[in-house]
Amino acid sequence: MIIDTVANASKYFSVHPLFERAFQYIQSTDLDTIEMGNYIIEQDKLKAIFSTGKGMTKAASTAEFECHNKHIDIQLCINGTEQFGWKPRQNCTMPNGGYDAEKDVQLYNDTPEMFFQLIAGQFVILFPEDVHAPMISDGEIKKLVIKVKA
Repeated sequence: MIIDTVANASKYFSVHPLFERAFQYIQSTDLDTIEMGNYIIEQDKLKAIFSTGKGMTKAASTAEFECHNKHIDIQLCINGTEQFGWKPRQNCTMPNGGYDAEKDVQLYNDTPEMFFQLIAGQFVILFPEDVHAPMISDGEIKKLVIKVKA
């Protein structure tokens, strides 16, 4: 897991060959005016998902404690304050059903080991080994999730 600000994104370009393109997309997009929805950045490699909504409680979010096998998430807070629960996959012992290959998601009934928050302009990079519970807030959150093929 990596947490930082968009201003420092270039420090992570060497971590994955698609990160530079993902952050170029973020920096070249008008995040204030773009319509909510899904956008293909590069077919089968990079997808952007813009959303806005009311945050949820810790209990509601951790009920969907998730990770992915085929994708890395770059989650950017555009507006609001978003809290996440996190735990390394290697420490999770209670799967909640099997892996859903179509949705690329594995759920767990485990409890997060820690919580952290993002404010506007901050991002988190969540790798397949990062089990996470996003969207924890008592306010509105506008965010971008870029799905990067792992």
